[in-house]
Amino acid sequence: MAATLLTTAAAVASSQTTSGLLTKRPVFLPARTVCRFNGLCFNKRSLVVKSKRPFSCNAIYNPQVQTIQEGQSESLDYRVFFQDGSGKKVSPWHDIPLHLGDGVFHFIVEIPKESRAKMEVATDEAFTPIKQDTKKGKLRYYPYNINWNYGLLPQTWEDPTQANSEVEGAFGDNDPVDVVEIGETRRKTGEVLKVKPLAALAMIDEGELDWKIVAISLDDPKAHLVNDVDDVEKHFPV
Repeated sequence: MAATLLTTAAAVASSQTTSGLLTKRPVFLPARTVCRFNGLCFNKRSLVVKSKRPFSCNAIYNPQVQTIQEGQSESLDYRVFFQDGSGKKVSPWHDIPLHLGDGVFHFIVEIPKESRAKMEVATDEAFTPIKQDTKKGKLRYYPYNINWNYGLLPQTWEDPTQANSEVEGAFGDNDPVDVVEIGETRRKTGEVLKVKPLAALAMIDEGELDWKIVAISLDDPKAHLVNDVDDVEKHFPV
């Protein structure tokens, strides 16, 4: 069973200045700097995973991107790729910037609200498209529709080599940091949103640390009402 730890938004990101998650220190780093906060890594645009096919990543500071679907949805070969304005394929994980300033971050939707197909960024494929997860060769689904938009923070990574002393010494899960976006609108797979973080949920599943950042899109009608976990309890009661 997964263990959980909930922290307030102050421990996740500063609401006043651009900052790294889990710290209030401002982060203004060169492209090849790695910043580690309790096993989370941010702002290394050159951070890539080994792939069987070579590819390159060039940072997009203004992520005017569009998505291109290849294959039939809910099939093993289905992929959602990202393209820039020139039609060139880019990586949603490596090329879209994390920070927007003033405590606002980019969030990439993998799984839309009220759906159950388990979609995820393919971290080991060229240009890291979004695909449906599999287990033993079969497509994976949640047993029920999820009640939020789910996805990732670009240019983040949970380090599997660093133990987090504050969370039972668990190691990162070697994936981007996950986001649970609680706004009222059902988003689309591949949509890029501007969000503010509200809380962080630390989950330990089979010994791996898997952070979930609770956030809300800035264009949600209730975005101005919520700034921390107490506000979430008040304005989004179960």
